[in-house]
Amino acid sequence: MFQPKTIIEPFRVKVVEPLPRRTREQRAEALVAAQWNLFSVPAREVTIDLMTDSGTSAMSQEQWAAVFRADESYAGANSFFRFRDAVQELTNMPHVIPVHQGRAAERILFSVVGGEGQVIPANTHFDTTRANVEASGAEALDLVIEEGRCPSTEHPFKGNMDVAALQKLLAERSEQVPMVVLTVTNNSGGGQPVSLANMRAVREICDQYQVPLFLDCARFAENAWLIHLREEGQQQRSPKAIAQEMFRLAHGTWMSAKKDAFGNIGGFLALHDDALASQCRNILILTEGFPTYGGLAGRDLEALAVGLEEVLHEDYLQYRIQSTHYVWQHLDAAGVPLLRPAGGHAVYLDARAFLPHVPVAELPGQTVSIALFLEGGVRACEIGTVMFGHTRDDGLQEPGPMDLVRLAIPRRVYTQSHMDYVIEVVRYVFERRQHLGGLRILNEPPALRHFTCGFEPLGWDPLALT
Repeated sequence: MFQPKTIIEPFRVKVVEPLPRRTREQRAEALVAAQWNLFSVPAREVTIDLMTDSGTSAMSQEQWAAVFRADESYAGANSFFRFRDAVQELTNMPHVIPVHQGRAAERILFSVVGGEGQVIPANTHFDTTRANVEASGAEALDLVIEEGRCPSTEHPFKGNMDVAALQKLLAERSEQVPMVVLTVTNNSGGGQPVSLANMRAVREICDQYQVPLFLDCARFAENAWLIHLREEGQQQRSPKAIAQEMFRLAHGTWMSAKKDAFGNIGGFLALHDDALASQCRNILILTEGFPTYGGLAGRDLEALAVGLEEVLHEDYLQYRIQSTHYVWQHLDAAGVPLLRPAGGHAVYLDARAFLPHVPVAELPGQTVSIALFLEGGVRACEIGTVMFGHTRDDGLQEPGPMDLVRLAIPRRVYTQSHMDYVIEVVRYVFERRQHLGGLRILNEPPALRHFTCGFEPLGWDPLALT
């Protein structure tokens, strides 16, 4: 039987958007003006934008068709009920609370269950989750398995939670733990999946101590597909069936629907607990909007309802994961240090191994990100000491657990030739890595500093790299 080697996109292009093509000199000017922070670089200067897969998807013809039937009624709009039904079919949770994006759900949820003295464990909290937990006064604790802390270690489910560590925590402090969180896939840990076996084990421990389990499910479909591919006994099950079991192991969930629902905006909080849902809705009304729109237009709710169904199509998921693995395999063959194995939504460069001569305190991940943009117009995102470390009282940097550079691939946006270009850019920078140096942070806000802080090079000129 014919087995093609070429990855073909399971869609045709109907609308095109021109790519910005800037010179190196223009990109250099943009970097200097942005104080070397890629979040501050205007999108018009970026050729291939891999900063995030959040809100950057291309919507399908069915999603655009749904936009035109939207009901923009303030209360009880038809669009809400279609959205609610799609979420309930997936999660089996009776309370569906729409929000404008995932961090709004986090803010609402942790303002209710968080607070001083509380501890919220997760496999790994992502940046906005950690910030919202800590803003409530609670402690955000990461309990990912040991393999998930080492980029070079091979393990099919590096997003798994350390169940022994969770058992110990709950045995000692369960009265301080309002919930346990599993992030699927585990973004901060390299887009790595969590196995069904691990979810079942975590749920069993949660039941033992009567602590609810919640999923941060932004990339639930990719997690389900990786379970289908990698977990024993799951190869004959559909991604939808696997996803539904994932949700049925949880007491609640929240989603940034800007990821696996193909949304450009939107999210939700879904719950079983009546009292918790009532408290969250009250805060929603204060901060987001009425409970049947939650900060979203009817057209957004319609598009998300369709996206939640489309994302579980097997031809899409096969293409999605193969495309990510294609980039990973070509970079691995070139000797570029990567987080292993390939994950779902992104390829993660191991910046500490990429730049072993740059101390962690001098932010190697940010340096690599800057070089990729300067040389090829590829915008990536540092997932390391800038994002998860902090500046100590003596001015030195407390490092993050790893220093990664995330090449997050937007859904249904770029073709294989775009990815071939990205591979060329990464290889070009890697071959000249000895010329790269470190950075220091010039200024930073008290929370989520990576979005707005400024940098300066330490004793080297990034613009001189050729």
